[in-house]
Amino acid sequence: MKRFLLSLTVLFTALTAAAGPNSPGAVYTATNAKTGNEILVFDRAADGSLTFSNTISTGGLGSGDSLGNASAIALSQDHSFLFVVNAGSNDISSFAVGPTGLTLASRVPSGGQRPISLTTFGSLLFVLNAGGQAGTTDNIAGFSIAGDGTLTPIAGSTRPLSGSDVGPAQIAFNGDGTILAVTEKNTSWIDTYVVNQFGVAHGPKVFASAGATPFGFAFGKRNQIVVSEAPGSAASSYSISFSGDLHLISASVADTQAAACWIAVTNDGRYAYAANAGSSSISGYAIAPDGTLTLLDSDGQSGLTAKHPVDEAISANGRYLYVLDDQANAISIFEIRADGSLQKQADAAVNASTNGLAVR
Repeated sequence: MKRFLLSLTVLFTALTAAAGPNSPGAVYTATNAKTGNEILVFDRAADGSLTFSNTISTGGLGSGDSLGNASAIALSQDHSFLFVVNAGSNDISSFAVGPTGLTLASRVPSGGQRPISLTTFGSLLFVLNAGGQAGTTDNIAGFSIAGDGTLTPIAGSTRPLSGSDVGPAQIAFNGDGTILAVTEKNTSWIDTYVVNQFGVAHGPKVFASAGATPFGFAFGKRNQIVVSEAPGSAASSYSISFSGDLHLISASVADTQAAACWIAVTNDGRYAYAANAGSSSISGYAIAPDGTLTLLDSDGQSGLTAKHPVDEAISANGRYLYVLDDQANAISIFEIRADGSLQKQADAAVNASTNGLAVR
């Protein structure tokens, strides 16, 4: 029954997005400031452009340094709630998303040290804790999301990664909320966990990445996953079974750029975009029905960002790609065309160094 209700949530979200292809929304990023973490809110117009709205305190502390991560901010699937990690105070803040903005709902311990990445499915939220301090272990921890946005730990869902100091980067659910994946940069491994109907995670199963330093990733259709590989500036694709087993499809398809660290997949699962930190560029890939990856542009440059992209996200209506550029204090905006090509729009200025990006 719970899986049925969660599936209805996914269907409702998809229908909502499809019903309003030009609907406005919002973009969120966070300062990760050591003196106090804050969310920067941008109103998103129907043409994809952004206008700064306001700054809201999370009540927690940032780390003040690079988190080496993806997805430090996440929205619930129905966009009713927003969640952000506070890496400096080892907790998570949740906000209700209303017509007048964000309202703090709760702030709870993350279940570990140095939370860096979040993912949601239905009434579930999982956080990735990077540890990195003496006596701490890298782990994931699960929470249930109440109707008012408050978080409650799920007993038995705090699970280790493959070891300590593995350099985790991102955690994400698959399309039906039954599998979690985590990338480990230091070991070049990918961990998977099976999540049961009660939200309890089991694992990890550990698999070698096709290329070194797997970093950002995104699930597409048919339980396929596309993973970026930083040193070789490449992307690999895998299928993932109901038991969490990974099977390689395309191995390390190079984008000819520098330091592919983040991946976003379009809502229809046809295209993936790698954000290359070293070359300040975006590389587009076509995703075949069987998961095979092919570069959209032979030189790997589907678009150029402001400078040094550090995360990316696609709008709920699937029309716009947003890329966070920390060395330019900007958000680069691209319109996604039907053939997967990108049309650059005017950048939006950000008045602080930030980490994480969520779009509705």
